[in-house]
Amino acid sequence: MPRQLKGTLEDLHTTQLFHLINLTKKTGMLHVYDGVATGREIIMGDGETKRPEVVPGKERIRIAFREGKLIHATSGEQDSHLSSVLHKSGKLTDEQYRVIRQKAANYSDRALALLLINANYVTQNEVVQSVQQQTLGIVYDVMTWSKEPFAFEEGEQPPGDRITVPIDLGEVIREGTRINTNVKGLTELLPNLDFRLKFPDSAPTDKLKHTKLTREEWQVLGYVTGQNSIRQIAKVCSMNDTEIRQWVSGLLNSGLVELVKPASAPVTGKEGRKAQIKPQQPQREMIDRIINRIKNA
Repeated sequence: MPRQLKGTLEDLHTTQLFHLINLTKKTGMLHVYDGVATGREIIMGDGETKRPEVVPGKERIRIAFREGKLIHATSGEQDSHLSSVLHKSGKLTDEQYRVIRQKAANYSDRALALLLINANYVTQNEVVQSVQQQTLGIVYDVMTWSKEPFAFEEGEQPPGDRITVPIDLGEVIREGTRINTNVKGLTELLPNLDFRLKFPDSAPTDKLKHTKLTREEWQVLGYVTGQNSIRQIAKVCSMNDTEIRQWVSGLLNSGLVELVKPASAPVTGKEGRKAQIKPQQPQREMIDRIINRIKNA
């Protein structure tokens, strides 16, 4: 395997890359980018088939490996600060997260972990589990991609202040392949993340009687206004495409939300930023509304 390997996931799928890194026990960083169309076409090896040429745009994902093991991953679409990782995994309450993020914004992950462990906010094991969960979530999502440009830089490693967790890459490949099979069904159900979500006019009482929602589903419900798109909700909830499809599909199957086709082009630029995505009414009021529906079902 060369010291630098470039291409697209259409030429060399993520699973194949991971197999190569695992077998050769490589140390380095995989960068995956948005694909930007050049307007030109590439002639394939058979001399007849053509496909649109894409070049790397904005970096979306970084995945680090050490001696063939997965050790770290970050996404440009998710907040990777340790406080956010712990909050997402349910190890910090909303109030704890707000205070810690405000007072420890400039702390490195390692320094913050030591502070929180010594203050009995979390245990060392909870920190490791949360970082591993974040890393695997990003990697499993990338394994569903199929066309993005990538570059593997041998020897490159994450900053020393990051918390790294060695994970067997063979297990990741096997589990990612299984998840990828399930994701295909979710993608068929929700092919367009620019669809909006709204509450149905009347709740299906037969389904609500047996409804038990996860923490993530409650979080998504807090941003269901009829105006926010699934993509926007994913950003504010720090969820990748696979995760948001999973939780929204559960809500759809429960009859708690309905899809609304986008009336115009997808929201981009400043309008798509996290700060712009807000509940239409206080989240507590909206959650109470759903709880009452379930109780009265």
